[in-house]
Amino acid sequence: MTPKRQVGVPLPLGAHPRGKGINFAVFSRHATAFSLLLFDSQQDRKPVAVLALDRRLNRTGDVWHLWVDGIGPGTLYAWRVDGPYAPGRGDRFNRHRLLLDPYATALAGTNCWDFARVCSDDELHADDDAAVKPRCLVPDDRFDWEGDRPPGIPWSDTVIYETHVRGLTIHPSSAVRHPGTFPGVVEKISYLPATGRNGRRIAAGTGVP
Repeated sequence: MTPKRQVGVPLPLGAHPRGKGINFAVFSRHATAFSLLLFDSQQDRKPVAVLALDRRLNRTGDVWHLWVDGIGPGTLYAWRVDGPYAPGRGDRFNRHRLLLDPYATALAGTNCWDFARVCSDDELHADDDAAVKPRCLVPDDRFDWEGDRPPGIPWSDTVIYETHVRGLTIHPSSAVRHPGTFPGVVEKISYLPATGRNGRRIAAGTGVP
């Protein structure tokens, strides 16, 4: 059964939940054809669905995009892309190659990755390499803030303190139990408000859920 599909939107790039489905978007200036492949499991060599994109409808500028209904986080996918093969100009399109989404944040099936086979482009019409390449995984990046709200500090009193996780606590003078790690940063949260200038206290937090 072919999943219900719509044109989709060009941003954000990558695969992101949208409504009751997933929106896929990827940049390619010189591609002439795109197909989205959906898999049931990371062991499957053949996709359960192949959705060809229409270059007139599923393209905005240099971004190809597609929305698929009825799928969500945990979906496994990959791309097949066709276009010119001209290494001298930097183009190495090969529709036989299974391509990973350059914007993917998670992969599944990396244990089967055969780098020697999938990285070679000596033969334009190479064998289907789906059996030796992982799949992209749509992550579930939703986060329950549990009623947390912004502190409501005026911009005139706001100080943004950016630091390197390792550099903040790796020195013994930091006196933390977990130097150079995210838990080490958490240990120093109570210290950060005390660094407020002119005696004013600063509300501190981390960007790590």
